[in-house]
Amino acid sequence: MSKPITDHAATGGPEPARPLVLTGNDALAEHLLRICAAAGTDPRLIRGAPPRELWEEASLVLVGDDRAGHCAAMPRRPGVLLLGLDLDDAGVWVRAVQLGAEHVLFLPDAETWLLDRIADAVEGVGPPARTVAVLGGRGGAGASTLACALAVTAARRGLRTVLVDGDPLGGGLDILLGGETAAGLRWPDLAGSRGRVSGAELARALPALKRLGTLACLSWDRGDTPAVPPEAMRSVLAAARRGGGLVVVDVPRRLDPAAGQALEQSDTALLVVPAELRAVAAADRVAASVRMRLDDVRVVVRPPGPFGLPAHRIARGLRMQLAGVLDPEPGLAVDLEQGVPPGIREGGPLSRFCGAFLDEVLPTVPAVEGGVY
Repeated sequence: MSKPITDHAATGGPEPARPLVLTGNDALAEHLLRICAAAGTDPRLIRGAPPRELWEEASLVLVGDDRAGHCAAMPRRPGVLLLGLDLDDAGVWVRAVQLGAEHVLFLPDAETWLLDRIADAVEGVGPPARTVAVLGGRGGAGASTLACALAVTAARRGLRTVLVDGDPLGGGLDILLGGETAAGLRWPDLAGSRGRVSGAELARALPALKRLGTLACLSWDRGDTPAVPPEAMRSVLAAARRGGGLVVVDVPRRLDPAAGQALEQSDTALLVVPAELRAVAAADRVAASVRMRLDDVRVVVRPPGPFGLPAHRIARGLRMQLAGVLDPEPGLAVDLEQGVPPGIREGGPLSRFCGAFLDEVLPTVPAVEGGVY
């Protein structure tokens, strides 16, 4: 919990990561300080006109309507929010224009929106991560293997990558990655999450995979499997997405509420379908459920099938875009038993498929340190 903030004028150097709160209204000040504490930050509270340097360098400026006149002469800048005190006062909109405010807010109605806005400013949020859900058209299709390979490929490129295991009965993606003994939080530790989760704190708390410095994995422990409420899935995925880069979610075929929430937060879903008639029939049912929650659903075909169904015919029959064909990878079964992450073999079918897919769906993203395997 953040320490209490007392009313004081600023001295010394500016702290850009802290919001600036400007109000002489005690009730509004207390409310704003409480919201900032929930967002994990200590704001700077000033009851008069702020020094110009603090106004310009604060991460966010929250101006009570009682101090709008004091700030009207300040330079225009983004990130100024005006907190109204009287819903019936139409003049607040005029003062917002004079102030150059982005929004006029009234508490407590706007509290949830304001909490997210403050946390975004504190965390320095950029573009959200591309989020890809992976699921199988039938059991044993290889969706978990592909999800891990996508995350490994992205991490080897130096992208911030979070791999989320959304299948409580799947055995654990950390085992596929050879990281079951890595220290960090698992789903049982986060199943009670509600509201805003700090993206930076989440990244630090999750197990980091050895030699894959930008890959964090949220999986299950080996104890009893709790149900993950959809609220927890929503909070955790939102925090992971705020870090940028790539988020990959392994989603079970039977969509429970948490899996449905994962799909709703995803940008693209990959449905892995072996080139077999029964697998295609099963995948059609899975696809119908997925399309209710996500528009961009693509099929990944795994040959060979007993009758050699062509990939383009499978995609057409499922009414989906063909993401590609994933050929068998020699030595994969041995690698998985030995804890060698899938997709780590350069030039292998998994690595080639994942590289081509990421080239298509990800914009050019600056690499971070420690991302080379």
